[in-house]
Amino acid sequence: MPDVHANAGPPQSPQSPQSPQSSRLIHVLFAIQLVSMGAMEMSGPFWPVHLKALSDSDAVFGFASVAVYVGPMLGIVLTSAFWGRIGDRFGHKPMMIRALLGLSLTQLALAFTADVWMILILRFLQGACAGYIAPAQAYGVSIVSPLRRARLFAYLQVSTNVGSLAGAVAGGLILDQASFFRINVVAAVLCALCAVVVALVLPAVQPLKGKVAAGVPPEPPRGIGMAATWRSPPILGLLCVTGILLVSRMITQTPFSLYVRTVFDVNNWVVGLCYGLLAFGFVVSASLWARHFEDKSLPESLRRIAAVALACALLTAVAGVSRSVLMFAAIHFAWGLLLGATTPVLMSLISKAAGSLRQGYVLGVAQSTTQFSSIAGIALGGWFMQAAGLEYTYFLVTLFYMLSAGAVWWLWRGQPAPAAPDGVETSPGQ
Repeated sequence: MPDVHANAGPPQSPQSPQSPQSSRLIHVLFAIQLVSMGAMEMSGPFWPVHLKALSDSDAVFGFASVAVYVGPMLGIVLTSAFWGRIGDRFGHKPMMIRALLGLSLTQLALAFTADVWMILILRFLQGACAGYIAPAQAYGVSIVSPLRRARLFAYLQVSTNVGSLAGAVAGGLILDQASFFRINVVAAVLCALCAVVVALVLPAVQPLKGKVAAGVPPEPPRGIGMAATWRSPPILGLLCVTGILLVSRMITQTPFSLYVRTVFDVNNWVVGLCYGLLAFGFVVSASLWARHFEDKSLPESLRRIAAVALACALLTAVAGVSRSVLMFAAIHFAWGLLLGATTPVLMSLISKAAGSLRQGYVLGVAQSTTQFSSIAGIALGGWFMQAAGLEYTYFLVTLFYMLSAGAVWWLWRGQPAPAAPDGVETSPGQ
């Protein structure tokens, strides 16, 4: 495969915002992520149904129905930074191929496994050996202008959301006509085909060595280790903000269907509609938010993200007191619109702050952070549902969004003041 950095001349460099080559490659990345994530989500909603048939007790089923989702997340948490470091050294294209083959092989093994405990082990290995999103993001960062990173992260996250929705529908259609075995086999084949496309279509991009892209902070001094990179400001603060926002979002994951059915007394398709409107709102708004934040400084971006967190707090508070399912559905769509200004924008800010040579490692740490935060949010929502009751779920979400806004405000206040002419002092708040 050709080396992008070696073969692209200045007028058509992949770092150029107008590069046709760069745009084409990003569209290929979008398609690969949509298909591969859709393939994985074909089985996603139906694991409890499959595990219920295989479990010999309610206790085993109760544990397995949670672990089957937490296992892959935990695997990603433990290995994502490691794979990112390998990608920084040897290139992110091999890491994408490795991840897709890992997804394919584990999904194929799951198709032939009828033991609950072996399924849980394979799901953990699936996360540990795969972790496709972080190397895909790092590869995308290496071929786009630094000014368009927010748009890149939004575009790739839109592909994940669209793939998840399409995959869930496709999996349901397959399960209606065939078996769970067929879902896993189809997913394995699709992931393998995606690996072939990456190998044959995407050019190899050599890891940057001693180069600094325009608009990206230089690599930290040699004495600063890998761990110190993500622990340094503002990256650590941005990771914390990302984590709190994701916990806020994921609290409703476990109790959502029970909440909607209990509070509004509606059919299952209405539950699915309300759930899907959140993702649909994100898909509609993510690219627009990315363009909005593209030319904003870090302090200005943080100030606006704090406003978004407060708006999410207000919406979820209204959702908690609403007894109209139409109002509830509209709130979820509006909430999804606001979510487009959170994770993709924060990931682009983390990427910009990381320096040009450690993208894979830092984005791997960020991916671990998002997975850990998702686990924490799911667990917190499930515990709170049992401890306090379903009717208070959205008030807990409101509280965490208030905490998110406070964390963003704290990080914003800690940013250095912009330079001012004639010795006039300013602060981020001015």
